[in-house]
Amino acid sequence: MPRVSKGAATRQAHKRIMKDVRGYRGATSRNYRLAKEARVAAQVNARVGRKQKKRQYRGLWIIRLSAACAQRGVRYSQFINGLKKAGIALNRKMLSEIAIFDAAAFDALVEKVKAAL
Repeated sequence: MPRVSKGAATRQAHKRIMKDVRGYRGATSRNYRLAKEARVAAQVNARVGRKQKKRQYRGLWIIRLSAACAQRGVRYSQFINGLKKAGIALNRKMLSEIAIFDAAAFDALVEKVKAAL
């Protein structure tokens, strides 16, 4: 059986990794072995970052809602509790958008919440 050298496949694999790490600092952008490790670390951090982004956006929406509620004389926790009691099923993203762009609708929501409490 003839010996198979996987030169073309290996070169393609190396090129793929080296393309991914273009722009990294130091030897990680030039040395294949270090580039391989750097790419794995970058992919791990990218996944972590995608999860953190969701957390940070939720925190932002809560801060916006808290400020909007404070202007109308109701605490954020009371507002969320009142929404549940009133049977209003809006997520925090939509509530913060309403608070920013449609103050009249948010005032109506606050009135319903106060009535439910």
